[in-house]
Amino acid sequence: MKNVAFYLTPKINVVYEHTDASMRQLFEKMEYHHYTSIPILDEKGHYVGTITEGDLLRKIKKKETITFRDMENIFVKDIKRSRLYSPVSIDARFRDLFRIIAHQNFVPVVDDQGVFIGIVTRSAVLSSFEEFIEE
Repeated sequence: MKNVAFYLTPKINVVYEHTDASMRQLFEKMEYHHYTSIPILDEKGHYVGTITEGDLLRKIKKKETITFRDMENIFVKDIKRSRLYSPVSIDARFRDLFRIIAHQNFVPVVDDQGVFIGIVTRSAVLSSFEEFIEE
């Protein structure tokens, strides 16, 4: 079986956001790319979590009123994330990746220092099984 690197979409091709970005920047990025979740990185490039549309909606719901302008003063680091999207190491076994990808649309991949290097999508993993499917 192939290793994690075979399925990797490198960071340069991944949409992500930093913890110091505003909620408005995050919202606009997710809307532009039509994504429902994206990885979040700290200032050193370490993976800190994944944020979802649901996380944004819960943040908006907690405020009595919130304008688009108000979103400029709310930062990604201040938005509570509802669930943990587990990352894997680039050295992880395929079995470990497979167990996680069954429950997530993508799996963040980090190096041995925890620095984000890309993602593996569920579709990339599933497409590798296409050759085993009989017509």
